[in-house]
Amino acid sequence: MKSFNKTLLAVAVALASSQTMASGFQLNSQSATGIGRAFAGDAVIADNAAVLSRNPAAMAMFDKDAISGGLTYADITVDVKDVNFANGLVDLGSIDDAGSSKLIPNLYYIHPINNKFAVGFAAFSNFGTGTDASSLSKGKPAAPFDLLGETEVTTVNFNTSISYRINDMFSIGAGIDAVYGEGRLTRDAGTRPLVDVDADGWAFGGILGATLELDQNNRFGVSYRFSPTVNVKGDINTITTADLSALGLGANTALATSFDSLDVPLADIFQFAGFHQLTPKFAVHYTAQHTSWGAFDQITAKEGTATIIPGQTGAGASFAVGDAALKKYEWKDSWLFSVGGTYTINDKFTVRAGYMHDQGVVDQISSISFPDSDRNWFTAGMSYHINANNTVDFGMAYIKGQEVNLIENSALTGNVNATTESSGMYYSLQYSYQF
Repeated sequence: MKSFNKTLLAVAVALASSQTMASGFQLNSQSATGIGRAFAGDAVIADNAAVLSRNPAAMAMFDKDAISGGLTYADITVDVKDVNFANGLVDLGSIDDAGSSKLIPNLYYIHPINNKFAVGFAAFSNFGTGTDASSLSKGKPAAPFDLLGETEVTTVNFNTSISYRINDMFSIGAGIDAVYGEGRLTRDAGTRPLVDVDADGWAFGGILGATLELDQNNRFGVSYRFSPTVNVKGDINTITTADLSALGLGANTALATSFDSLDVPLADIFQFAGFHQLTPKFAVHYTAQHTSWGAFDQITAKEGTATIIPGQTGAGASFAVGDAALKKYEWKDSWLFSVGGTYTINDKFTVRAGYMHDQGVVDQISSISFPDSDRNWFTAGMSYHINANNTVDFGMAYIKGQEVNLIENSALTGNVNATTESSGMYYSLQYSYQF
């Protein structure tokens, strides 16, 4: 059933395509302070409780309770241009609004138990997506309907962590992540839905971290996040064709298939960060982060039932469908590198800025619904210290991707050519309080 699996690749896009402006479908939106400095040094700066999203060991640097919460608005622009197939004879045109905007919340709490132990709780997101390219195929008699449509994916990470201070220089930490994921995908051929997916599920991962404080002005942090494979369940339905001649049926028999669930592997994340207070007012900081997208090898559909639809030979007959690799990926591991600076104007205002280079993950297989590329981030932010315990932070980022010329294979039309380009703005607001 080779053609059956090829057409079902659209389901894989449901939990793999992304316009969240980071490598793969990874998010960088966990705090306003982080966005303002391009997340440079975020695993060790520990200026508010949001450090919990990057390194649990950094909780050891808090001597009183701290809470932070905020919202990030991601305004994404995706251009999909010159979409054509049949060697350029059929041109579907272009759209400049394939990306969708998102409002992304976060919340963190750190509680020092004594001078050795601290615990923390957090809710934030590491992965997500939102695209809609359906207008390219709407009303068209022929189009790569299996590649163009609406995709919406959200993950939420609920974290519980603990840290331990070994001595004045070394601290370690560990945490458990409960990851909730949900996805919505539609792929329509006129009035007939080829793919209709609405599914959600839970999985568990974890994080380990450590900090090294050479002195009050120089410190380093390292962490490794173990991301799980999320099994999502719900309505997972497709209509496709398959060669069932071996069963005495037609070579192009239409099937309606319902799967029980999908397995979606998420990428592990390693990061190293440094912070250096060069003068009483000015500090520099940096991060190197590695994300193991090479482990994201395929989306697997689990245990389905296929039914021959009316109008086909053997209509109404049903049979079991085993696990199927709906789409294989040739992604590569990626690095991001960021550098930033923080300047304290006075006891009321602190400003920061940063630059990040984020590598794309797509290697040999590209996707119209996944216009991935290397990206450059240019960021700035400010803190207003209401008093010693209350702070309001604002961060913003401009993200610019590269133009990509790609070819993607459709089971309906053959090779499809397109040019994609993405950019975006992040706006983030955060409130922090120390008890």
